[in-house]
Amino acid sequence: MADLFTIGNLMTLLMLILLQAVLGFDNLLYISIESKRVEEDKQKFVRKTGIALAIILRIVLLIVVVQMIDSFKDPFFEIHLTKIFEGEFNLHALITIAGGGFILYTAVKEINHMLAIEHLEGDQKEEKRSVNHAIFWIVLMNLVFSFDSILSAMALTDNVVVMAVAIIVSGLLMIYLADHVAEFLKKNRMYEVLGLFILFIVGVMLVSEGGHLAHIHLFGYEVHAMTKTTFYFVLVVLVIVDIVQGRYQKKLAAMRKHEADGVKT
Repeated sequence: MADLFTIGNLMTLLMLILLQAVLGFDNLLYISIESKRVEEDKQKFVRKTGIALAIILRIVLLIVVVQMIDSFKDPFFEIHLTKIFEGEFNLHALITIAGGGFILYTAVKEINHMLAIEHLEGDQKEEKRSVNHAIFWIVLMNLVFSFDSILSAMALTDNVVVMAVAIIVSGLLMIYLADHVAEFLKKNRMYEVLGLFILFIVGVMLVSEGGHLAHIHLFGYEVHAMTKTTFYFVLVVLVIVDIVQGRYQKKLAAMRKHEADGVKT
Protein backbone atom coordinates (compact mmCIF):
# COMPACT_ATOMS: atom_id res chain seq x y z
CA MET A 1 0.00 0.00 0.00
CA ALA A 2 2.93 2.31 0.74
CA ASP A 3 3.98 1.98 -2.90
CA LEU A 4 0.88 3.96 -3.84
CA PHE A 5 2.41 7.17 -2.48
CA THR A 6 5.54 7.18 -4.64
CA ILE A 7 5.95 10.15 -6.98
CA GLY A 8 5.59 7.93 -10.04
CA ASN A 9 2.36 6.31 -8.83
CA LEU A 10 0.86 9.64 -7.77
CA MET A 11 1.59 11.13 -11.21
CA THR A 12 0.08 8.04 -12.86
CA LEU A 13 -2.94 8.31 -10.57
CA LEU A 14 -3.47 11.94 -11.60
CA MET A 15 -3.21 10.99 -15.28
CA LEU A 16 -5.70 8.14 -14.82
CA ILE A 17 -8.19 10.39 -13.02
CA LEU A 18 -7.98 12.92 -15.88
CA LEU A 19 -8.35 10.09 -18.40
CA GLN A 20 -11.39 8.70 -16.58
CA ALA A 21 -12.90 12.19 -16.40
CA VAL A 22 -12.49 12.83 -20.13
CA LEU A 23 -13.81 9.39 -21.11
CA GLY A 24 -16.64 9.76 -18.59
CA PHE A 25 -18.15 12.88 -20.24
CA ASP A 26 -20.19 10.89 -22.77
CA ASN A 27 -21.22 8.58 -19.93
CA LEU A 28 -22.68 11.57 -18.07
CA LEU A 29 -24.73 12.45 -21.15
CA TYR A 30 -26.19 8.95 -21.26
CA ILE A 31 -26.90 9.00 -17.50
CA SER A 32 -28.74 12.34 -17.85
CA ILE A 33 -30.88 11.03 -20.72
CA GLU A 34 -31.66 7.75 -18.97
CA SER A 35 -32.46 9.28 -15.57
CA LYS A 36 -35.02 11.72 -16.97
CA ARG A 37 -37.21 8.75 -17.91
CA VAL A 38 -38.13 8.13 -14.26
CA GLU A 39 -40.30 10.30 -12.02
CA GLU A 40 -38.69 13.68 -11.39
CA ASP A 41 -38.43 13.24 -7.61
CA LYS A 42 -36.45 9.99 -8.10
CA GLN A 43 -34.02 11.14 -10.79
CA LYS A 44 -31.21 12.18 -8.41
CA PHE A 45 -31.49 8.88 -6.58
CA VAL A 46 -31.27 6.97 -9.87
CA ARG A 47 -28.17 8.87 -11.00
CA LYS A 48 -26.29 8.52 -7.72
CA THR A 49 -27.26 4.90 -7.09
CA GLY A 50 -26.47 3.89 -10.67
CA ILE A 51 -23.00 5.47 -10.57
CA ALA A 52 -22.25 4.11 -7.07
CA LEU A 53 -23.10 0.55 -8.14
CA ALA A 54 -21.11 1.05 -11.34
CA ILE A 55 -18.02 2.07 -9.30
CA ILE A 56 -18.16 -1.22 -7.37
CA LEU A 57 -18.69 -3.27 -10.53
CA ARG A 58 -15.93 -1.35 -12.34
CA ILE A 59 -13.45 -2.44 -9.68
CA VAL A 60 -14.69 -6.04 -10.02
CA LEU A 61 -14.36 -5.71 -13.80
CA LEU A 62 -10.83 -4.31 -13.39
CA ILE A 63 -9.78 -7.36 -11.37
CA VAL A 64 -11.42 -9.73 -13.87
CA VAL A 65 -9.78 -8.02 -16.86
CA VAL A 66 -6.35 -8.04 -15.18
CA GLN A 67 -6.67 -11.75 -14.47
CA MET A 68 -8.23 -12.72 -17.81
CA ILE A 69 -6.82 -10.16 -20.26
CA ASP A 70 -5.90 -12.86 -22.79
CA SER A 71 -9.43 -14.27 -22.73
CA PHE A 72 -10.82 -10.88 -23.73
CA LYS A 73 -8.40 -10.64 -26.65
CA ASP A 74 -8.50 -14.21 -28.01
CA PRO A 75 -11.17 -14.79 -30.72
CA PHE A 76 -13.71 -17.49 -29.93
CA PHE A 77 -15.64 -17.54 -33.20
CA GLU A 78 -15.09 -16.41 -36.77
CA ILE A 79 -17.23 -15.55 -39.79
CA HIS A 80 -15.80 -15.84 -43.30
CA LEU A 81 -18.14 -14.91 -46.13
CA THR A 82 -15.50 -14.07 -48.72
CA LYS A 83 -15.82 -10.58 -50.22
CA ILE A 84 -19.02 -9.97 -48.21
CA PHE A 85 -18.39 -10.19 -44.46
CA GLU A 86 -15.39 -11.44 -42.52
CA GLY A 87 -14.48 -11.12 -38.86
CA GLU A 88 -12.81 -12.75 -35.86
CA PHE A 89 -14.80 -11.91 -32.73
CA ASN A 90 -13.46 -11.82 -29.20
CA LEU A 91 -15.29 -10.81 -26.03
CA HIS A 92 -13.92 -7.25 -26.03
CA ALA A 93 -15.05 -6.68 -29.63
CA LEU A 94 -18.55 -8.06 -29.00
CA ILE A 95 -19.10 -5.94 -25.88
CA THR A 96 -17.85 -2.80 -27.66
CA ILE A 97 -20.01 -3.38 -30.76
CA ALA A 98 -23.10 -4.21 -28.70
CA GLY A 99 -22.61 -1.17 -26.44
CA GLY A 100 -22.01 1.16 -29.37
CA GLY A 101 -25.04 -0.21 -31.21
CA PHE A 102 -27.27 0.34 -28.18
CA ILE A 103 -26.00 3.91 -27.78
CA LEU A 104 -26.72 4.56 -31.48
CA TYR A 105 -30.24 3.18 -31.01
CA THR A 106 -30.79 5.34 -27.91
CA ALA A 107 -29.56 8.52 -29.61
CA VAL A 108 -31.64 7.99 -32.77
CA LYS A 109 -34.71 7.09 -30.71
CA GLU A 110 -34.40 10.23 -28.58
CA ILE A 111 -33.82 12.46 -31.63
CA ASN A 112 -36.93 11.01 -33.32
CA HIS A 113 -38.86 11.52 -30.10
CA MET A 114 -37.85 15.19 -29.99
CA LEU A 115 -38.90 15.69 -33.61
CA ALA A 116 -42.29 13.98 -33.19
CA ILE A 117 -45.19 16.39 -33.74
CA GLU A 118 -47.08 14.93 -30.79
CA HIS A 119 -44.08 15.55 -28.55
CA LEU A 120 -43.75 19.16 -29.67
CA GLU A 121 -47.41 19.83 -29.05
CA GLY A 122 -47.18 18.30 -25.61
CA ASP A 123 -49.87 15.68 -26.32
CA GLN A 124 -47.53 12.72 -26.05
CA LYS A 125 -46.27 11.89 -22.59
CA GLU A 126 -42.75 10.59 -22.38
CA GLU A 127 -42.63 6.91 -21.49
CA LYS A 128 -41.54 6.49 -17.88
CA ARG A 129 -39.28 3.75 -16.64
CA SER A 130 -39.09 2.14 -13.23
CA VAL A 131 -36.23 3.12 -10.94
CA ASN A 132 -34.70 -0.37 -11.07
CA HIS A 133 -34.91 -0.44 -14.89
CA ALA A 134 -33.14 2.91 -15.23
CA ILE A 135 -30.44 1.98 -12.68
CA PHE A 136 -29.85 -1.32 -14.52
CA TRP A 137 -29.19 0.44 -17.84
CA ILE A 138 -27.02 3.13 -16.24
CA VAL A 139 -24.85 0.47 -14.57
CA LEU A 140 -24.69 -1.70 -17.71
CA MET A 141 -23.70 1.15 -20.05
CA ASN A 142 -21.26 2.46 -17.44
CA LEU A 143 -19.49 -0.89 -17.61
CA VAL A 144 -19.42 -0.74 -21.42
CA PHE A 145 -17.85 2.73 -21.27
CA SER A 146 -15.36 1.51 -18.66
CA PHE A 147 -13.75 -1.14 -20.89
CA ASP A 148 -11.72 1.41 -22.86
CA SER A 149 -10.73 3.34 -19.76
CA ILE A 150 -9.59 0.17 -17.96
CA LEU A 151 -7.54 -1.03 -20.94
CA SER A 152 -6.06 2.46 -21.33
CA ALA A 153 -5.20 2.46 -17.63
CA MET A 154 -3.48 -0.91 -17.97
CA ALA A 155 -1.29 0.60 -20.67
CA LEU A 156 -0.09 3.22 -18.16
CA THR A 157 0.43 1.05 -15.08
CA ASP A 158 0.18 -2.51 -13.79
CA ASN A 159 -0.60 -1.36 -10.25
CA VAL A 160 -4.17 -2.52 -9.55
CA VAL A 161 -4.45 -0.33 -6.43
CA VAL A 162 -3.64 2.82 -8.43
CA MET A 163 -6.22 1.91 -11.07
CA ALA A 164 -8.85 1.12 -8.41
CA VAL A 165 -8.27 4.46 -6.63
CA ALA A 166 -8.58 6.28 -9.98
CA ILE A 167 -11.91 4.51 -10.62
CA ILE A 168 -13.23 5.48 -7.17
CA VAL A 169 -12.13 9.13 -7.43
CA SER A 170 -13.48 9.54 -10.98
CA GLY A 171 -16.71 7.83 -9.91
CA LEU A 172 -17.17 10.27 -7.04
CA LEU A 173 -16.57 13.14 -9.48
CA MET A 174 -19.25 11.67 -11.75
CA ILE A 175 -21.71 11.49 -8.84
CA TYR A 176 -21.00 15.17 -8.14
CA LEU A 177 -21.25 16.26 -11.80
CA ALA A 178 -24.22 14.09 -12.82
CA ASP A 179 -26.81 16.34 -11.17
CA HIS A 180 -25.18 19.47 -12.60
CA VAL A 181 -25.14 18.07 -16.16
CA ALA A 182 -28.76 16.89 -15.87
CA GLU A 183 -29.87 20.25 -14.45
CA PHE A 184 -28.01 22.16 -17.17
CA LEU A 185 -29.69 20.12 -19.93
CA LYS A 186 -33.05 20.57 -18.23
CA LYS A 187 -32.69 24.37 -18.12
CA ASN A 188 -31.11 24.60 -21.59
CA ARG A 189 -33.24 22.27 -23.69
CA MET A 190 -31.60 23.48 -26.92
CA TYR A 191 -28.39 21.70 -25.87
CA GLU A 192 -30.20 18.36 -25.68
CA VAL A 193 -29.86 18.07 -29.46
CA LEU A 194 -26.11 18.70 -29.23
CA GLY A 195 -25.82 16.14 -26.44
CA LEU A 196 -27.72 13.51 -28.43
CA PHE A 197 -25.55 14.00 -31.50
CA ILE A 198 -22.43 13.74 -29.32
CA LEU A 199 -23.88 10.48 -27.97
CA PHE A 200 -24.49 9.37 -31.57
CA ILE A 201 -20.83 10.00 -32.45
CA VAL A 202 -19.81 8.03 -29.33
CA GLY A 203 -21.88 5.11 -30.63
CA VAL A 204 -20.21 5.33 -34.04
CA MET A 205 -16.78 5.40 -32.37
CA LEU A 206 -17.53 2.32 -30.25
CA VAL A 207 -18.98 0.34 -33.17
CA SER A 208 -15.99 1.21 -35.38
CA GLU A 209 -13.59 0.29 -32.57
CA GLY A 210 -15.36 -3.03 -32.04
CA GLY A 211 -15.26 -3.69 -35.79
CA HIS A 212 -11.54 -2.96 -35.82
CA LEU A 213 -10.93 -5.27 -32.84
CA ALA A 214 -12.85 -8.03 -34.65
CA HIS A 215 -10.91 -7.39 -37.89
CA ILE A 216 -14.20 -6.99 -39.74
CA HIS A 217 -14.11 -6.65 -43.52
CA LEU A 218 -17.27 -5.49 -45.32
CA PHE A 219 -17.28 -6.22 -49.05
CA GLY A 220 -13.50 -6.46 -48.95
CA TYR A 221 -12.98 -3.18 -47.06
CA GLU A 222 -11.49 -3.25 -43.57
CA VAL A 223 -13.32 -1.45 -40.75
CA HIS A 224 -11.00 1.05 -39.06
CA ALA A 225 -11.48 2.43 -35.57
CA MET A 226 -12.30 6.12 -35.26
CA THR A 227 -9.26 7.70 -33.63
CA LYS A 228 -9.65 9.72 -30.44
CA THR A 229 -8.22 12.72 -32.31
CA THR A 230 -10.98 12.48 -34.93
CA PHE A 231 -13.58 11.99 -32.20
CA TYR A 232 -12.59 15.11 -30.27
CA PHE A 233 -12.24 17.12 -33.50
CA VAL A 234 -15.84 16.20 -34.41
CA LEU A 235 -16.98 17.21 -30.91
CA VAL A 236 -15.29 20.59 -31.21
CA VAL A 237 -16.90 21.15 -34.64
CA LEU A 238 -20.34 20.21 -33.27
CA VAL A 239 -19.96 22.63 -30.35
CA ILE A 240 -18.77 25.47 -32.63
CA VAL A 241 -21.64 24.89 -35.07
CA ASP A 242 -24.12 24.89 -32.18
CA ILE A 243 -22.71 28.17 -30.79
CA VAL A 244 -22.72 29.88 -34.22
CA GLN A 245 -26.22 28.57 -34.97
CA GLY A 246 -27.52 29.84 -31.63
CA ARG A 247 -26.08 33.33 -32.15
CA TYR A 248 -27.37 33.45 -35.72
CA GLN A 249 -30.87 32.51 -34.56
CA LYS A 250 -30.77 35.28 -31.95
CA LYS A 251 -29.68 37.73 -34.65
CA LEU A 252 -32.51 36.64 -36.95
CA ALA A 253 -35.01 36.93 -34.09
CA ALA A 254 -33.79 40.46 -33.34
CA MET A 255 -34.05 41.41 -37.04
CA ARG A 256 -37.60 40.06 -37.28
CA LYS A 257 -38.59 41.90 -34.12
CA HIS A 258 -37.09 45.11 -35.52
CA GLU A 259 -38.94 44.65 -38.83
CA ALA A 260 -42.21 43.90 -37.00
CA ASP A 261 -41.83 47.04 -34.87
CA GLY A 262 -41.18 49.03 -38.06
CA VAL A 263 -44.36 47.72 -39.67
CA LYS A 264 -46.43 48.64 -36.59
CA THR A 265 -45.14 52.20 -36.58
